[in-house]
Amino acid sequence: MSSLLEVFLQFFVLGCTSFGGPVAHLGYFHERFVLREHWLKADAYSDLVALCQLLPGPSSSQVGMGIGLIRAGWLGGLAAWVGFTLPSAVLMVVAAALLSSQPSWFADGWVHGLLVAAVAVVAQAVVSLQQKLAPDRERATLMALSAVLVLMIPHAWAQLLTLAVGGLVGLVVIAPPENASLQSTRLVVPLSRWLALVMLGFLWVLLLALPWLSAADRPIVVQQLSGFLRTGALVFGGGHVVLPLLEQTLVPHGWIGIDQFLTGYGFAQALPGPMFSFAAFLGFDLQAGLHGLGGALLAITALFLPSFLLIGGILPFWSDLGRLGMMRRALVGINAAVVGILLAAFFQPVWQSAIRGSAEFSLAITAFLMLICWKQPAWRVVLFCALVGGLIFS
Repeated sequence: MSSLLEVFLQFFVLGCTSFGGPVAHLGYFHERFVLREHWLKADAYSDLVALCQLLPGPSSSQVGMGIGLIRAGWLGGLAAWVGFTLPSAVLMVVAAALLSSQPSWFADGWVHGLLVAAVAVVAQAVVSLQQKLAPDRERATLMALSAVLVLMIPHAWAQLLTLAVGGLVGLVVIAPPENASLQSTRLVVPLSRWLALVMLGFLWVLLLALPWLSAADRPIVVQQLSGFLRTGALVFGGGHVVLPLLEQTLVPHGWIGIDQFLTGYGFAQALPGPMFSFAAFLGFDLQAGLHGLGGALLAITALFLPSFLLIGGILPFWSDLGRLGMMRRALVGINAAVVGILLAAFFQPVWQSAIRGSAEFSLAITAFLMLICWKQPAWRVVLFCALVGGLIFS
């Protein structure tokens, strides 16, 4: 079996079975590629995870890309991404197609149950990320101020400003935790550095072009693709944080309704694989510009492209770059700001769209209890909320 096919099949199996979100994905990767297949040593895997936690983008998918890159070169990274993402992307497209052919389903109670499930899932994400990324007084304060800033200035650029302020505060004010130092000598990456520089250069040109691509006088398809590219390049904190960035990019323009947006997000909770597969649902169902299978493919490619270029461009240099303390200090503040952005998204649009009365609030409390106390997987909680919603909200 060729290395590329081996990488694809290994990650395809994981894409079909990896429920539980980014943290769980890292556990699946460790069990399969460190303990079972011995593709990496435990220390090298830890260094790869540390790097991906520092970078914007979907951390678990980037770890998967990194494993594929180390195993089978640049095409191996692509094979890992396709294998891990394909199952959930296909299921998201099927869900979007069914809802597009039956728009009356959006009025059914089970769909509203999915919106309520999103309340519990996002609340769990806020609590979990706060404990990890903003556990002390200084970072918790930065988190709260970031949420206020985003809520008071409801524009996409306010989120970028929040991340910039968070990075500045982390660099100047907040001392990094004692365990923030990263070991960088154990991860040996046999990849071409000149090709890595080409990838970083292409990413840099892409980022510089984003303001021009997103201008109002550009074709709608170009504006939408630039929104997915910008989100993929700037999202910190994992899959859940993609929600507020995409919502601000797509919903205010009328390209997709908020109920439809949150319904797709609810579906994403019940599926294995990366949360960023949500882009396939959006690309299929946008009201103008991107649409259908082509729209789904372009949207999910645009969302993941910055992450692939970034991990492929930085991984060969990580043994040197990992020693830069300034980057780690800035990201302490950026990560706290990320939690604030997610906290703001919990209120608007998630809470305001889903909680209409005591019945929805009671179901949200029950779902949150199932996640936090009973340790039920998100997909099971989502299906429970859809079932209960169909019974009591119809």
